[in-house]
Amino acid sequence: MSNTEHPQPTQIQLHKKSRLLGVDFSDGSSFRFPCEYLRVFSPAAEVAGSDHPESGKKNVNIEALEPKGSYALHIIFDDGHDTGIYSWERLYDLGVNQEKYWQEYLDSLEQHGLSRDSGDAETAGKETINLHIMYFNYLVNKLGTQEETITLPAQRVETVQDLLKMLGMRKLERGYLLAEDTVRVTVNRQFAELFTRLEDGDEIGIVPNSPNPPPPPEK
Repeated sequence: MSNTEHPQPTQIQLHKKSRLLGVDFSDGSSFRFPCEYLRVFSPAAEVAGSDHPESGKKNVNIEALEPKGSYALHIIFDDGHDTGIYSWERLYDLGVNQEKYWQEYLDSLEQHGLSRDSGDAETAGKETINLHIMYFNYLVNKLGTQEETITLPAQRVETVQDLLKMLGMRKLERGYLLAEDTVRVTVNRQFAELFTRLEDGDEIGIVPNSPNPPPPPEK
């Protein structure tokens, strides 16, 4: 497919707090890229040509975005990496194959005995994370609360998906109301993905996908 025929970005939005880059394409596709994912799959020669996967990039963020003509995006990361030029084709491919590429990356890390963690003393030293959670629609009545501030173990609650699982266990027989396929989650008033990373002090909103609660699971 030629460059003119390939889907072009219609919107690019960086969410630094959530460490996400959102890219919408002209064919209707919409992708949300974790900064870590874009960093470890940088097209820069020193990354793409390495025999070992990039490691220790779990907390990396994007420092700046610079357009390169009408064909690519120059991404500057806060770990000093600034040689990645992401063509629209490359970004689209990373979006379409995100689940596959990410699993391959995790497998490669394991094979090489490497870790996503940076070993940063500040991150490693945090044992708990405090989150302010607000519930909406039928969740308020079903759970008996509109909002709460909770303290959770940082090592067990790193992402939105982890949080939903933890809340599900804490809410006991009503935990099914917080299943990841029945709600959407906002982090600091921006809609987030299941893989969105959480930080101490984040404001979380949990919004049902439907006006009607799901049926309880069969016992």
